[in-house]
Amino acid sequence: MIVDLHNHTPLCNHAQGTIDEYVEAAIKAKTAVFGFSDHAPMDFDPKYRMSFEQMKKYEQDVLSTKAKYQDKIEILLGYEVDYLKGHMDQRVLNADVDYLIGSVHFIEGWGFDNPEFIGKWHEQDIDEIWQKYFDTIEEMANSKLFDIVGHLDLIKVFKFMPKGDISQMAKNALLAIKKADMVLEINVAGFRKDVKESYPSLSLLKDAYNLDIPITFSSDAHKPEQVSLFNQEVVKMAKAVGYTECAYFNKRQKKFLRF
Repeated sequence: MIVDLHNHTPLCNHAQGTIDEYVEAAIKAKTAVFGFSDHAPMDFDPKYRMSFEQMKKYEQDVLSTKAKYQDKIEILLGYEVDYLKGHMDQRVLNADVDYLIGSVHFIEGWGFDNPEFIGKWHEQDIDEIWQKYFDTIEEMANSKLFDIVGHLDLIKVFKFMPKGDISQMAKNALLAIKKADMVLEINVAGFRKDVKESYPSLSLLKDAYNLDIPITFSSDAHKPEQVSLFNQEVVKMAKAVGYTECAYFNKRQKKFLRF
């Protein structure tokens, strides 16, 4: 990937490898711009994220790595922030970073993408849950707190698919993303999950293209060997839809590179 903005570190408690190992893998993959956006701290679900006390270490580690590799690759600093009302913290939202990824991992407090809680799927109306998910994405976009939409259709992770029209379910969310001038990431992590495809799907990516919503690319790596995995598949998909450039950020300012 020429740009790869969504990657993690061991500080989130569920990633492996050193920061240097991720960067070396990105250099090997000929990535021009590589971003760390580890799970930001919040007062909910602390098991899967850094603590507030670790923010300074995280930022210093990424910035020192940026200086170390400045002649080989551009390193960016970001956070992946859970959009969860009542739990977002100004220390994160006002952090001095290049970008913030807004992600939805919870519906009414339920971690729907966490294998620990997969049993709850069997208690739900699938179509209703999908709509609630996209409604929350719409709320997240309307907040205008974030630069990038994380894994747009993560709700499909375990392949509990709705009967209804997904494009119709996501319509208002995409319109809100467009209005908020956000970037949509093409995230390859879905290839490593049950659904075996990127986030978003080809169909939703076409809908985004028709709305002139810009894209970026993301490995969502939790191990160095996942960096740029499935790169060819997502670049090919983006080009087939019509995209020719992808976004990255410097101090919250959007820039573009052709791919």
